[in-house]
Amino acid sequence: CIVLFDVDGTLTKPRGAVTDEMLAFLKELRSKVVIGVVGGSDLKKQKEQLGDNCLELFDFFFPENGLAAYKQGVLFSETSFKDHLGEEKMQRLINFCLRYIADLDIPIKRGTFIEFRKGMLNVSPIGRNCSQVERDDYEKFDLANGIRKAFIARLQEEFADFKLRYSIGGQISFDIFPEGWDKTYCLRFLESEPEIKDVYFFGDKTFEGGNDYEIFTSERTIGHSVTCPEDTMRICKELFMA
Repeated sequence: CIVLFDVDGTLTKPRGAVTDEMLAFLKELRSKVVIGVVGGSDLKKQKEQLGDNCLELFDFFFPENGLAAYKQGVLFSETSFKDHLGEEKMQRLINFCLRYIADLDIPIKRGTFIEFRKGMLNVSPIGRNCSQVERDDYEKFDLANGIRKAFIARLQEEFADFKLRYSIGGQISFDIFPEGWDKTYCLRFLESEPEIKDVYFFGDKTFEGGNDYEIFTSERTIGHSVTCPEDTMRICKELFMA
């Protein structure tokens, strides 16, 4: 089998660095099962959290939901949202998001409201340049006021013909990507692996609209919802290390 992990809130605290305890746990787990990571962020951000050698720590590594796919540290597949959608539609989508954010009435705004990634747009009403304290405060504000949920509802209405999906991940942003390009995208790369029969998935945003929801509920996975890295270790020890 393979055990696939989300990063934020599953292997690390949100945007936090991996602990020595988690690294030791992953090393022990890897001696018993195949392990992998699937996250919405790009490889650069995942290295910030999991370390520069993160590709060596896992058998499979899927940044941006698997739009970049690595096996034993070697890149073997890449796909691009820009090529899929086309420049004209991409600009319509970006322009709409920027206008919507400009009109938003929220306590603070910083910078980098849209981050262009290989497989998605990451949209943040507050802006990704905020501090960790501002990030924590915004998350509480957003949960109480539904800012991201309302933003997504408008986009679904405006761009119904684009066949896009939207998912809330992390504390301050949400992702926009083509239908089918959620975390289940990475599963196609595991189907041809003879040693992988069962796919276990661990994630914290497993609620509907969260960026772990599709892979958590997929009939191709055995999903486990966790609340923090300690929870991840506890459940894995019970399942695979008892």
